[in-house]
Amino acid sequence: MSVTGRRAATFCLLLVGALCVQATRAQVFESADLDHNTANQRLTIERYARPRGDILVGGRPVTGSRPTGGRYAYKRGYTDGPTYAAVTGFASQAYGNSQLEGTEDGLLTGTDGRLTGWSLWDAITRRQNPGGDVHTTIDPAAQQAAMSGLGGRKGAVAAIEPATGRILALASTPSYDPGDFAGSSGADRTAWNRLRDDTDQPMLNRALRQTYPPGSTFKVVTAAAALSAGVVTDPGAPTDAPFPYVLPGTTTPLVNDSADCDRPGLSLDAAMTASCNSVLGYLGVRTGLSKVVATAEGFGFNDPRLDVPVRPVRSNVDTSMDPAELALSSIGQFDTAATPLVMAMVAAGIANDGTVMRPQLVDKLTRSDGTEVELMRPAVYRRAVTPAVAGQVRKLMTDVVEDGTGGNARIAGAVVGGKTGTAQHGVDNSGTPYAWFISWAGPAGSDAVPPVAVAVVVADSDATDVTGGALAAPIARSVMRAVLGR
Repeated sequence: MSVTGRRAATFCLLLVGALCVQATRAQVFESADLDHNTANQRLTIERYARPRGDILVGGRPVTGSRPTGGRYAYKRGYTDGPTYAAVTGFASQAYGNSQLEGTEDGLLTGTDGRLTGWSLWDAITRRQNPGGDVHTTIDPAAQQAAMSGLGGRKGAVAAIEPATGRILALASTPSYDPGDFAGSSGADRTAWNRLRDDTDQPMLNRALRQTYPPGSTFKVVTAAAALSAGVVTDPGAPTDAPFPYVLPGTTTPLVNDSADCDRPGLSLDAAMTASCNSVLGYLGVRTGLSKVVATAEGFGFNDPRLDVPVRPVRSNVDTSMDPAELALSSIGQFDTAATPLVMAMVAAGIANDGTVMRPQLVDKLTRSDGTEVELMRPAVYRRAVTPAVAGQVRKLMTDVVEDGTGGNARIAGAVVGGKTGTAQHGVDNSGTPYAWFISWAGPAGSDAVPPVAVAVVVADSDATDVTGGALAAPIARSVMRAVLGR
């Protein structure tokens, strides 16, 4: 072979070697990065090449998969999408996923390792497991009642089964239809942009992802803390609460909304029934910062990882406050802020003898053939107060409904306990107040744990009577009646 021929052969060998090195680098060392590169459409095409598993409510799917006839063979569909959007979230070819569609994506798409059979054979045949199903804890009647009660107003409802922590309703309004942007067409992009730019924020999950000052509903926590600390031993006995009560270190009196509160020495029971700011603010200061905060944390405040399995935003009660700030926080103002979920946990914990169960939105996970992958079991979250204190607070809450501001929550044949709240906000309290109601209900004469606890917040209204008793209590009543009727 001539010198020229040897040089050409050597150059070709070098080229082949370089190609082998490049192929090895791309296929072995960079395969994961290439697989997840946004420019790589293969995985996306494969992801939507088959139907997605379903999310079920009351044993029936509220989702589906629709053939497109396009590049992506299937896209997500929703049955009554706006009613369950706060539960399901969305699964979009263009915009990803949220809520249960996000936390349970591996199971729904069939990529969860728990769905595999003989993994070696699956790997050889490149078999893709069909998507599994997510069975929720939602009670369809309670969910419908929550959505109907909220109507077109901004607001949210969370309902919990106190003995188990199962979430029975999770509603947020205004809502949206996740199916409007499940695909990747121009119409999907238009729908997404419209929802994203809507000042009413229909895609905001107000039950889990929005906090509000809880107002007087937080007085349930303050009362529980005062009883636990022994500051109050007999809820029916006169306290040493003065009137007027001037915020410590200031010349500002803590005013009440009812003339029934404007006298000294009111009992805790009378103060809760009439929702007296001066008494509960005073008792919060007497109880002390550490005890009020510890009691609030027992119900779920200040926990940034309260996964259900969707992660809610953290509910807040400050751990460093001066006495005046503590007085305001004790009536649900200052920097105190809560999600409806956590306020439902407050009501549920009181109903369940002081034990707060971990809230859960998923009942079980199954394969497409119905065989069980995982069954969720009730778990204790925290023991917020003793059974004795919980019993005292339950009596306070029933008196609120029977004789006080919560009368609109009464249900014939049932025992109902509740607490109203009308929370001020905005510059100089100029915003429309948030109307709150938290409650629990059970059959009259039953010693069992009440089967439902509810928190309702109405965040805007054009009503003349913007109070928790007028706006939120009727919604809570309809949700509780739906559960009791079941």
